[in-house]
Amino acid sequence: MAMSKYDLTPRIAPNLDRHLVFPLLEFTQERQLYPNDQILKAKIELLNNTNMVDYAMDIHKSLYHTEDVPQDMVDRRVEVVARLKSLEEAAAPLVTFLQNPNAVQELRADKQYNLQMLNERYQIGTEQIEALYQYAKFQFECGNYSGAADYLYQYRALCTNAERSRSALWGKLAAEILMQNWDIALDELSRLKEIIDSKNFASSLNQVQSRIWLMHWSLFIFFNHDNGRTQIIDLFNQDKYLNAIQTNAPHLLRYLATAFIVNKKRRPQFKEFIKVIQQEQHSFSDPITEFLACVYVNFDFDGAQKKMKECEDVIMNDPFLGKRVEESNYTVVPLKDEFLENARLFIFETYCRIHERIDMGVLAEKLNLNYEDAERWILNLIRTSKLDAKINTQNGTVVMEPNHPNVYEQLIDHTKGLSGRTYKLVSQLMEHGQAQAAR
Repeated sequence: MAMSKYDLTPRIAPNLDRHLVFPLLEFTQERQLYPNDQILKAKIELLNNTNMVDYAMDIHKSLYHTEDVPQDMVDRRVEVVARLKSLEEAAAPLVTFLQNPNAVQELRADKQYNLQMLNERYQIGTEQIEALYQYAKFQFECGNYSGAADYLYQYRALCTNAERSRSALWGKLAAEILMQNWDIALDELSRLKEIIDSKNFASSLNQVQSRIWLMHWSLFIFFNHDNGRTQIIDLFNQDKYLNAIQTNAPHLLRYLATAFIVNKKRRPQFKEFIKVIQQEQHSFSDPITEFLACVYVNFDFDGAQKKMKECEDVIMNDPFLGKRVEESNYTVVPLKDEFLENARLFIFETYCRIHERIDMGVLAEKLNLNYEDAERWILNLIRTSKLDAKINTQNGTVVMEPNHPNVYEQLIDHTKGLSGRTYKLVSQLMEHGQAQAAR
């Protein structure tokens, strides 16, 4: 299908927990990006490795238009219920303790003290703590994300195994995302980032892979959290993360490019990002990255105008960018309107830098607006001091005021860039020196 041309689900899904793929499939089904049977089959395939047997049965009925389900699904359900009961019993002593507020008050920040106290006073040892992890994991696989999040949080407070604790944190992050608890999810994301960036991984390859997973999972949070569009730039634009994108996941450039376009406060890093778009054109390009290349690399304003329409289609059919919001009986996509408004501004600013006098009719065409709307839009920019220009209504032209660069400001900008590069170089040398010393 033509609508699935720019769909990134096949590239994104391998970097997600299988439970996180379900919201993407729901979106593609709603937007009819693929045939319905194809999506239902993909859902059943995903569910085969989870414990959400009832959900799998429902999808099987929808797919094959029957009330009967295969015997192996019925057997699997019996097996899941029995396993859940067994894990519940194994974790029961610790769960009972954790449900007692007075008992929980005895816990301290010192994990070794807690293990000793639990063993001596409540006969709870490492076996029961491990059982809590297995029980939480099983709850997650059953789709009980709320219970799983609570138990994983409590498990991490008692766990002394760093590897297992990190695994529990990934599970807790997935559960919070699936429950759409964006503030808590953002906190867990920050904790995980800290661990990934500070831990001495057995191999740098594992560390890069963890960063790639983290960025993919973060898309759910950043395009739903109030401050997400600023924070995605803070994360994705860091050297180590941007390198990981360029080498292993260039499709993530779509989301960083969108964040730069809708986020006017982040212009200082924007020039460097345009260079990245240029470098990566061979490995990934879509209408959003091509739009930036048209405006800032090729100065192809006709091309940019055509790309704007394609960008609109990309946003509408992207599960992260195309988030729908109900507003007084209408369904709107807030990011689409912001994107188009700012994209017009990008075209306009660049076009104005090149021309001193601009024909309003030509400008309206470049901005994808009719003449009256273009005139109104430019007047609004002049009023809000975003544009130093005048409109000559008799000639139907926009006359740009001369904007002479301030030599001192230019010097300060260059010095800022130099200090940043020096700091980066020193950091890299120190890291290299520490690595050499550790050998």
